[in-house]
Amino acid sequence: MTLIPYRPGAVLLALCASLFPLIASSVPAAALADPVPRWSPRHHHTAEDITSFLTAFYGDHGPSALDRSQRVSQQLKEKQAHSPDADVVLCARGVPQDIGIGPATVAHTAGVGWATVTTTWDSGFTDTFTAYVRLDSRPIVLDDVICAG
Repeated sequence: MTLIPYRPGAVLLALCASLFPLIASSVPAAALADPVPRWSPRHHHTAEDITSFLTAFYGDHGPSALDRSQRVSQQLKEKQAHSPDADVVLCARGVPQDIGIGPATVAHTAGVGWATVTTTWDSGFTDTFTAYVRLDSRPIVLDDVICAG
């Protein structure tokens, strides 16, 4: 009589191989698909995401100190540091009476999205500028602002 050495790894491998077809057949096909999760590395912000973010970020009278510290890119923080006489996030000085966010546009090949921001001031003056968001930023942050004039 020949004795076969006991190998728990080999037995476990054989058992798994024999059970896999049973397990796989009981799983719905949708569960086996490779869906892209909302915040996967392959996800890019949509125009709706950008509009929602900018609306919340700017609010009615401008971003809060917390938003300015946590929801702004390092690049924009450095731009502000080099422009102490202006508020680069609002393209002006002071607190606007009202802020409106236009619909966002997304350029997938450029990796950015943007929207026009309109500020209304107590004097009745209205100004516009463009706010940019990188499509792959995690979490979503204001990446840059280009003032109209």
